[in-house]
Amino acid sequence: MFGIRYFKSRPTSYVLLVKNGRVRLEGTGRSFFYYAPSSSLMALPVSSRVDDFIQTLMTADFQTVTVQGSVTWRIAEPRKTATLADFTLRADGKGYESEDPIKLPQRVLAQVETTAQKAIQQRPLRDALQAANALGAEGFRTLSHHPELQALGLEILGFVVTAVRPTPETARALEAEAREAILKRADDAIFLRRNAAVNNERAIRESELDTEVAVEQKQRQIRETQMEAEASLREKRAQLRLAEMETDISVETRRTDFVARNAQNTRALAEAEAHRVAAVMDALQKTDVRVIQALAAAGMAPGQLIAQAFGGLAERAEKIGQLNVSPDLLETLLVAQAPQAKQRPAEGERRPA
Repeated sequence: MFGIRYFKSRPTSYVLLVKNGRVRLEGTGRSFFYYAPSSSLMALPVSSRVDDFIQTLMTADFQTVTVQGSVTWRIAEPRKTATLADFTLRADGKGYESEDPIKLPQRVLAQVETTAQKAIQQRPLRDALQAANALGAEGFRTLSHHPELQALGLEILGFVVTAVRPTPETARALEAEAREAILKRADDAIFLRRNAAVNNERAIRESELDTEVAVEQKQRQIRETQMEAEASLREKRAQLRLAEMETDISVETRRTDFVARNAQNTRALAEAEAHRVAAVMDALQKTDVRVIQALAAAGMAPGQLIAQAFGGLAERAEKIGQLNVSPDLLETLLVAQAPQAKQRPAEGERRPA
């Protein structure tokens, strides 16, 4: 009515009321009346915005890849943005009079594509396919300090590269190459396992052979020790036998010496006895027989004297005609001989003792 209107903004919209080229009112979530014929309203969304992008780029080795991601940004300085872009509302307040609000996200995405292209062109295919996180971090740093975005009053809140994909043909080739590499690693692993098994078997066999050699050496040492012990025992036995033989020889030598000396002594005694007997016989030959008989009869018993007398009679028997011996004489002789017979065994018993 009469050009006066009421306007109420959202909390996420920054509103500027411009009248006669001057900002009369500004802020977020404002509500007011204004005179439409002489006033202009500008509403800038200050909430964060996420724009997805997907683009086909070329790597350093001239391979085509598809980069997919998203960028999060917002209008941090509405006044600066309002001076470079037209966010004027229509008279009914339900739309913008220009296409700048629509083109502003496109300008942001254009800078994103340029940044992504620059990052991809510096990497070969294999590195680019594995550098999604690195591309996101690098793109965020680049966009955060981009002069054009800062001039527009924009703030980059985040930059994410979700995927870097090659073409289907390249993907199949890489898959085949990777598959072959995996199979080769599997074959290498099998070879290494078998080689390890062979080496282990060889080590076990060598250990067994070493054990057998060690056992054989121990047995040989035992046999050598036994042989040395037997040789030492035989040598000791030989030495003992030699010592016994030497002892026997020494005993036999001493015995021979004893026998020889005993024989010599016996011979000397016999010679001395023979010399004594010869001397006695020489003396007796020069002596009268009757003297010798008298000496022999000295100290004889009566019976012996009578026996000697009878011997003399027997020698001259041819001259004796008849000899009479009385019984009394025989009884006397027998009685005299009886005590002598009893005394002789007693003397014989004393001699062994």
